[in-house]
Amino acid sequence: MPAPSKESFLVQLRRPLFVIIIVSSIAILVMVGLLINMQLNTAPPSYPASTQESSTVHANDSGVGQGYWHTAGAQILDAENHPVRIAGINWFGLETQTYSPQGLWVRNYKSMLDQIRSLGYNTLRLPYSDQLFDPGSIPNQINYTLNPDLQGLTGLQIMDKIIAYASQIGLRIILDQHRPDSSGQSALWYTAQYPESRWLADWEMLARRYKNNPMVIGADLHNEPHAPACWGCGNPKLDWRLAAERAGNAILAINPNWLIFVEGVDCYGPGGSTDVSPCLDWGENLQGVASYPVKLNVAHRLVYSVHDYPASVAYHTWFSASNYPDNLPAFWDTYWGYIYKEGIAPIWVGEFGTRLETTSDKLWLKTLINYLGTGASGINWTYWDWNPNSGDTGGILNDDWTTINQAKQAMLNPILFPLGGS
Repeated sequence: MPAPSKESFLVQLRRPLFVIIIVSSIAILVMVGLLINMQLNTAPPSYPASTQESSTVHANDSGVGQGYWHTAGAQILDAENHPVRIAGINWFGLETQTYSPQGLWVRNYKSMLDQIRSLGYNTLRLPYSDQLFDPGSIPNQINYTLNPDLQGLTGLQIMDKIIAYASQIGLRIILDQHRPDSSGQSALWYTAQYPESRWLADWEMLARRYKNNPMVIGADLHNEPHAPACWGCGNPKLDWRLAAERAGNAILAINPNWLIFVEGVDCYGPGGSTDVSPCLDWGENLQGVASYPVKLNVAHRLVYSVHDYPASVAYHTWFSASNYPDNLPAFWDTYWGYIYKEGIAPIWVGEFGTRLETTSDKLWLKTLINYLGTGASGINWTYWDWNPNSGDTGGILNDDWTTINQAKQAMLNPILFPLGGS
């Protein structure tokens, strides 16, 4: 055969080079795509402001409750200064080692939220732990056949999904730092493994992430602080009131529209001492507000919060008083109700619940519901809880995770406060 010409040789040379270039380009594009996909399915320490999905809210809503909320005296108001009332429920799980709202092993999350909305609740308190945001905290016990769009997501991305759909159907959301560690509750807002700096950084991340979503109405800074946590003692490592100011101001510097919910402690004595008796339920004692109020850099954002439970959950001597349950209103007035009645700030009973199996518990719940009052001027509340697997209270759901405990729901119906959005 004759030797190939120089021209034909160059043509043959270009062909493999062209193929190599094309193949290499495709390989690079595939790698870039994989890296993007990996980034979307991980939970880095900080995220940009809320994703497009989580910032999609009820643009067509009308009526009471729209926009960002603020306070005036003991009342919460919407963006148009209409009086509003938080009347909601807790759905736990993101704070536990499932790293997802519980019950998703038997139901779809949207079905859960639709049912909550249909019952007339207007707000979802969503507990989480700081450990949720660790790279090794993998969501589990989710039936992905029922929840296919949660497959492969981090705990934070599942939070995004819950918030996005709740926002879409008109449920407001309060984020609750329930505890630092997913394995159990802590007295303080920090632990050795999750220091205060991490607590603050996580709140700043969440404030930034959901900044553009007015359906996320605020931050419950720490669940049930209790001794050695104090109120007004002045020790920066123990004084919950001072820590709440630090966190609240850090959040408001990023997201000035959020309400800041500050729970009480359990023990309060002179100078903030915790060496007193009686001590109340964790988070229930707000006596210290009279002498040591929380001071935030943005006005009209502060809501004080308490939790209250019956004798079956946490026994105290007042449950055995001869005038029980008539003694309860004066008791609540002393420890937290005065804040509402004197117009100092709104009060939110962030947790209260019972299995409703004893006469004492039934009397307690009836008395508390009467104390909370009806209508927009009533005290704010979120019932504990939606989940039937809360050991000492059960839930609004029965053990089948589907049907409703009608006795509990019937007692709560008079204090519901539906808002626009359905």
